[in-house]
Amino acid sequence: MLGLDISSSSVKLVELGQDKAGNLVLEHCAIVPLERGWITDGNIEKFDEVADAVRRLVKKSGTKTKNVAMALPPSAVITKKIILPGGMSDQELELQVETEANQYIPFPLDEVSLDFCIVGPSAASSGDIEVLIAASRREKVQDIQGLAEAAGLKPVIVDVESYASRLATGRLIESLPNKGVGSIVALFEVGALTTSMQVIRNDEVLYDRDQAFGGAQLTQLIVRQYGFSLEEAESKKRSGELPDDYESSVLRPFVESMVQEIGRALQFFFTSTPHNKVDYIMLAGGSSALPGLTAAVTQHTTFPCSLVNPFDGMEIGEGVRLKKMTREAPSYLTSCGLALRRFMQ
Repeated sequence: MLGLDISSSSVKLVELGQDKAGNLVLEHCAIVPLERGWITDGNIEKFDEVADAVRRLVKKSGTKTKNVAMALPPSAVITKKIILPGGMSDQELELQVETEANQYIPFPLDEVSLDFCIVGPSAASSGDIEVLIAASRREKVQDIQGLAEAAGLKPVIVDVESYASRLATGRLIESLPNKGVGSIVALFEVGALTTSMQVIRNDEVLYDRDQAFGGAQLTQLIVRQYGFSLEEAESKKRSGELPDDYESSVLRPFVESMVQEIGRALQFFFTSTPHNKVDYIMLAGGSSALPGLTAAVTQHTTFPCSLVNPFDGMEIGEGVRLKKMTREAPSYLTSCGLALRRFMQ
């Protein structure tokens, strides 16, 4: 199964396999950029153009696999944990979930795609179970299913982006000292338009927050400084063909403002929870690999900061160009989490 991540600035694909010893293998990965305005606030504005980009992506990756896992942005999904009595049959549970869901979902149930999973026994009341319900407007789900189908793929899973990135991060947290048990990890995903933060401890989200800040602002600064068109600025930013003073007059001030944003987001976390520190900061997303960013974040916040490579500890298949993959690795966090769903029953 492929993991396909559709964001406002690009489409990304990951395919994972396993070797005989059960180790994960990165079989294929690819990224194709999207033009601004094709996807806005998670809505697909230019269906044919995005579908064509997905077709090119599949071709570029070299995969022959058709089954695909995709995700919706958290803003398009309502999730709620509820407590239900244990010992119900599947049918009884389903009916009970629908009854409960009615209270939390502001749309008629026949307009909604609804799913649930049992998280485990309730910590608060013995004999009860904790159930996570997730619902989205049916048209949102059909839109991304339609994209996959238009590209000749078969959608089998629709997840939530933040859950997928958390799944991929969970693997990396396990490689921390003491397998990361009890560690508080602040994950920042720096996208084109939004930076989203999740604070995680033992698979549980302590806090999450989105900020309207991202790599597109760097592109705007390049446009203003050098008079390039948006397309020129974007392609020069990717290829690194920028004037000599770029680092001092554009990049460094931008890195500084990003560090301020990350520091501010952490302060919000500290003031709205009992916590006053995090053990690790992890940076992911297309704009997280800027030179000097991790060091500047560590210096500003005093917490160790690292760049995420979701393929750490995996074997790398023959179809993967190692140098290119390593450079783009932080962008693949969500698509890697989606590809990992293949191994979860």
